[in-house]
Amino acid sequence: MILEDFRLDGKVAIVTGSSTGLGQGACIGFAQAGADIVGVDHVDSCETQEMVEKLGRRFINMKENLLSIEPIARIVARTVEEFGHLDILMNNAGIIRRTDAIDYTEKDWDEVMAINSKTVFFFSQAAARQFIKQGTGGKIISIASMLSYQGGIRVPSYTASKSAVMGITRAMANEWAKYGIQVNAIAPGYMATNNTAALRADEKRSAEILSRIPAGRWGTPEDIRGAAVFLASRASDYIHGYTLAVDGGWLAR
Repeated sequence: MILEDFRLDGKVAIVTGSSTGLGQGACIGFAQAGADIVGVDHVDSCETQEMVEKLGRRFINMKENLLSIEPIARIVARTVEEFGHLDILMNNAGIIRRTDAIDYTEKDWDEVMAINSKTVFFFSQAAARQFIKQGTGGKIISIASMLSYQGGIRVPSYTASKSAVMGITRAMANEWAKYGIQVNAIAPGYMATNNTAALRADEKRSAEILSRIPAGRWGTPEDIRGAAVFLASRASDYIHGYTLAVDGGWLAR
């Protein structure tokens, strides 16, 4: 039955940026589909852990700073130690810095690029090595953005980093498909998360954004769950290197 292809029973997923927002939404979606979760964030993911455990799934809470790639090997090793295997990686952790391009600092550039693209690549590499070692294939899903397609305003490093996510998603998919590894991305539209708090607080800018979204509303973490579960499941086994927009119709305008 087709719905069985969307099940994640017995699977183990690492989700970065798991404490709130889209990462928390993905954790809940994966758990509802049957997966156990390793949640990674620079703060404790206690609320997410409680929600996952209420669904009857296990949750390992790992507090790590992904501005550096140093924790990656430790996170993968802990996952395999606890569960015996790894099946899904969701690269969700990310930051944004808003400043006019003419005034942008090297520090803001480097930090955004580090977590949004460098960490995404090296975490994906570590997961792929584990998948190959297991001989089981696996799923890698990264969070891209509308700014993987567009230029944006006052977010030059974010635009660069999210364009990189879409590019390396294709590149990794090309190399790793032969191992049964599917590498894909999700490009959320304007979502009601911490990263958009300043935009939503600006009444003029928020109204401009909403006027361009055919769905007429900001997205929510719940809107990401279906796409995340689909790309993590057997139902997407022949999808490689694709970035799926979940944007309320933004790119269609």
